Amino acid sequence: MTTAVQDPLVTRYLDHVRFEKRLAARTCALYQLDLIRLAEMAVASQVPLLQVQSGHVRRWVAQMHSAGRSGRGIALILSGWRGFYAWLGREGLIPQNPVSDVRAPRVTKPLPKALGVDEAVQLADHEETNDDPWLEARDAAMVELLYGCGLRIAELTGLDVVASTDAVRAGRGWIDLPNAEVQVQGKGSKRRSVPLGRTALEALTHWLAVRPQLTGMLTHSVPGASSLALALFPGQHGTRLTPRAVSQRLKRRSLLAGLATPVHPHMLRHSFASHVLQSSGDLRAVQELLGHANISTTQVYTRLDFQHLAKTYDAAHPRAKRK
Repeated sequence: MTTAVQDPLVTRYLDHVRFEKRLAARTCALYQLDLIRLAEMAVASQVPLLQVQSGHVRRWVAQMHSAGRSGRGIALILSGWRGFYAWLGREGLIPQNPVSDVRAPRVTKPLPKALGVDEAVQLADHEETNDDPWLEARDAAMVELLYGCGLRIAELTGLDVVASTDAVRAGRGWIDLPNAEVQVQGKGSKRRSVPLGRTALEALTHWLAVRPQLTGMLTHSVPGASSLALALFPGQHGTRLTPRAVSQRLKRRSLLAGLATPVHPHMLRHSFASHVLQSSGDLRAVQELLGHANISTTQVYTRLDFQHLAKTYDAAHPRAKRK
């Protein structure tokens, strides 16, 4: 079988990308492999490389996809083919690029990772007795807000202990214990209220009782005071916790709680959404709680919910087991 590297046109093109465009050796090697694949498919279809049409390319894409090649992998191959035929066009050897309007199959967006209910409760119930009580109270309250309210990490770190005109102006949120709510400003400067459950209220109340142990922390707005003094979750040096610091604390806490997989903050947001949807089936309510502008963004959790149902079926139904 004639391969791409034996075709004089392909050899010229590879010399072009290697010496004129000065592409890296690794990139040139990948181009060569892509063109070998192209030539083999053209030979199998009994069509010369200069006579390949869009219909041929689409058929070959379908063949690669049915053989199990990923959409991303096919997109990279098409990119190499597209460059080859663009060069042939510039050389005046073909009237149009047969790959220009061919696209790879859409890459399925991976489902967000969510904890099972038992794992989430295990993490939320964990108490790290070896930590300083001040740190333990703070971290426990953070977990309750991330899992109990489905907050984004930036929403969590932007919370103050009380409302203030400065918080409104700066786009920060705050907690409202009397009304059992947390006020947050999410993406697109969209504000929303999220209810605080009993456990979250208890964790916050305990945390607020020990938070003043850190010098300089305020419990109410004072004219001219730094916004750092109102941060709901400060670090030990009095600065507002960063998303990176929260992620590190949560990863550590999840491992100490005995979870097999390190947990990151967004995983708790996904877990919140999935578990509320499993219990209520109310997609619109989940959309409002998460602060999604479009229902299509929230619909990914219906797929998570289906996975939960499928696992339950496989584990419980007598006809689910396949030999």
